[in-house]
Amino acid sequence: MNKILKLLERKTELFSRDIKNIEVKLKNEISSTTFLVIGGGGSIGQAVTKEIFKRNPKKLHVVDINENNLTELVRDIRSSLGYIKGEFKTYALDVGSVEYDSFINSDGKYDYVLNLSALKHVRSEEDPFTLMRMIDVNIFNIDKTIKQSIKNNTKKYFCVSTDKATNPVNMMGGSKRIMELFMMRESQTSPVSMARFANVAFSDGSLLHGFSQRILKRQPLSAPNDVRRYFVTPQESGQLCLLSTIYGDNLNIFFPKLSESLHLVRFSDIAVRYLSQLGYEAFECDSEQEARDRSDELLRARKWPVHFFTSDTTGEKDFEEFFTDEEDIEWSRFEAIGVIRNSLSYDASALDLFEEGCRRLLYKGQWSKQDLLDLYHLVLPNFGHLETGKYLDQRM
Repeated sequence: MNKILKLLERKTELFSRDIKNIEVKLKNEISSTTFLVIGGGGSIGQAVTKEIFKRNPKKLHVVDINENNLTELVRDIRSSLGYIKGEFKTYALDVGSVEYDSFINSDGKYDYVLNLSALKHVRSEEDPFTLMRMIDVNIFNIDKTIKQSIKNNTKKYFCVSTDKATNPVNMMGGSKRIMELFMMRESQTSPVSMARFANVAFSDGSLLHGFSQRILKRQPLSAPNDVRRYFVTPQESGQLCLLSTIYGDNLNIFFPKLSESLHLVRFSDIAVRYLSQLGYEAFECDSEQEARDRSDELLRARKWPVHFFTSDTTGEKDFEEFFTDEEDIEWSRFEAIGVIRNSLSYDASALDLFEEGCRRLLYKGQWSKQDLLDLYHLVLPNFGHLETGKYLDQRM
């Protein structure tokens, strides 16, 4: 069994039966189709790129700001899947740049455009400067690229959202919810679809990826012992995005159904199981300092220092949810996927005011977190931001 599935206490992949039921149809669709994947160097972007590649697309272009991640993506694909007859190219470009615009103007003809780029960390809301960049990446770059896709007669535009956009309590989740509303506005001109899902296990920058890095460097592990989260594997994230892209109707949002396979898991429990897989016993320390001080001693005894704590940082949600009571859900289309069927429901004037407010602050060259929170409330009047004054960067 896949090691990640074992850590998540699961025996099977979530979407295997749904994929099997439509595999022939999916291959036929992809083999005659052209794709642009934006943000293809990230964990989800790499996963969806590989899902497309192995079904022999006619053209597959991948854009990401991270040159090293694109290099690894190509090496990974060549080493595992090999080559295809269609065109496969990667481009190290910033979507917000004039170079990217020139790239789109030189061709830009794609049947499907998938945008996986995002600032995804709750920790991004610690300072107003990173917050503004998060708004730019998660909202305005999405709006820019969908407009470009509409101009180039793209068949469908897909953008990844997050479970944190459902009744958001942090500014990252709020930015994704606002993005969904911007997408709703553009859906009147061209079809769009989205996906919400939970934590992608061992994705770049995630806490579980941090476990791997700490182990490589023989450093203590630190994790909350009161936070339970849903997890999908990188491959499952790619599959869900691809299925929403190809089979989602206009304004559909795909999400994984909750089941025995998808259940809440504590970060601290995963840490213990991960260490056990590596032949170590987790040794719980009372403080970060104790974990650092006793590392050498404990590791010699095949014990790994861990520090588990009660979460008290800004933006942490008590529980995860993929949809609200007000959203219309279709449960029968797929075995393991639920589909939110959105109708047009957004305040166009609020979106305009939000956009104008951000531009005004950028022109001024100075803004505060409160300034951005005020703009959020224009679009999300009931935004329940949880501010504790403590942030993840203040922990090990």
